[in-house]
Amino acid sequence: MGLSLKEKVMIATGATPNPATQPAGVPETVAELKGHEQVNPPMNRPVMEWLERYNAEFDDALPAHIDRSTFFAAVRSLLPTLAKCTPASTLDALLACARFGLVPDGRHAVIVREGKLARFIPMADGYVDLMCRGEVQSVVVGVVHENDRFEWVPTARLGEDLVHVPARGMKSERGEATHVYAFAWFRNGNRSGAVVLDREEAEEIRNEHSRAYQEAVAEGREDSYWHRFFLQMWKKSAVRRLPKYVRMSAELLTALMQADDAGEAGEAQSFHAPDPETARLLAEAEAASRAAEASQDAPAPTTTRRLPVKRSQPRRKPSRRARRGRTRAA
Repeated sequence: MGLSLKEKVMIATGATPNPATQPAGVPETVAELKGHEQVNPPMNRPVMEWLERYNAEFDDALPAHIDRSTFFAAVRSLLPTLAKCTPASTLDALLACARFGLVPDGRHAVIVREGKLARFIPMADGYVDLMCRGEVQSVVVGVVHENDRFEWVPTARLGEDLVHVPARGMKSERGEATHVYAFAWFRNGNRSGAVVLDREEAEEIRNEHSRAYQEAVAEGREDSYWHRFFLQMWKKSAVRRLPKYVRMSAELLTALMQADDAGEAGEAQSFHAPDPETARLLAEAEAASRAAEASQDAPAPTTTRRLPVKRSQPRRKPSRRARRGRTRAA
């Protein structure tokens, strides 16, 4: 029996699965999945079983220091959210997260739902993790409250430019958060410049760049990630500005920021982080380039050439014959 016009329209718009082409409820390959708008099965177990069909894709995407079981352990806590998202957006978001070597644990990255779409959002610890794969030893992120002592002089010497002394007493007695700052310690013991964002700057970033927040406000909702986790997004915004003081792979940073911006804008996130070998070669090339620049900036060693000194000859006395000649002439 053929499909009715209403059923064909519903299938074309993704409102319901096509029983003829999707008997199992999910596409069989990644290529077939892209752009598909069918919603995942509502039960958690079927979603996990479906994701396990793409074990090979996740093994290829994840770096060596993160195994698939660790990654999927974090994904399991997201199953109630993922069960309501489309397969295409779910796979895109999780593979984007895996390619950057980030675990969706809420600290390094999160997977959020916007309507029927899953979105990958890297968090502050995710950016820190990528920075620490290079010259950075650690990153300090601090939150300043109203009653804290806080001084920041951007033009002062590093180490003297920022002073933060938290107020004594209970955390609730410190007042509202007013600033977030971030700086990095390098492996050679040096410190980077500090990034400082006040609340007004964080709200400006949220209002101008987060499409999810804008849509939530327009619809009278308060369920966007900026609504629910303002401080965490504030911290991430500060850390995200650190690369102007920290050297890291430009390609890796650009790819992560593009994926982050796409998630904020509600766009597709099919971005590929450079594979580990490419990232290693890029790091070596950048290190060699910096060494070459340093050698050009350093003054050339000067070699002082000692000129031969002409020795003065002792004055010789005139001979006896010459003295006689002068006497006769006189």
